[in-house]
Amino acid sequence: MQYLLLIYRNDAEYAKMDAAERKQVSAEYGAFTQAIVQSGHFKAGDGLQPTSTATTVRVRDGKMLTTDGPFAETREQLAGYYLVEAKDLDTALSIAARIPGAKTGSIEVRPVMIYD
Repeated sequence: MQYLLLIYRNDAEYAKMDAAERKQVSAEYGAFTQAIVQSGHFKAGDGLQPTSTATTVRVRDGKMLTTDGPFAETREQLAGYYLVEAKDLDTALSIAARIPGAKTGSIEVRPVMIYD
């Protein structure tokens, strides 16, 4: 089964990191990604630009409305994702717990919908 692992972090805290700290985080993600690629769990994944670059789209009464930024104000913002193949939820949770961002942010684990 496929699971989407949504990585949430505080954009403001990330922005405060110096170049060395960002390089360390990048190295941790590189090592984690390599490990799940080698294990066969990796399907896809990417980081996202900060929420300051986001645009939210809504359609109301047939009209498209856009708003700068994310839909909701929260302490943590969606920063990236991994799409993984795992035999069950417990396996997906154990993979999510190894994501470097789990140490300072949170990881939301959601099964991907299967359409028959």
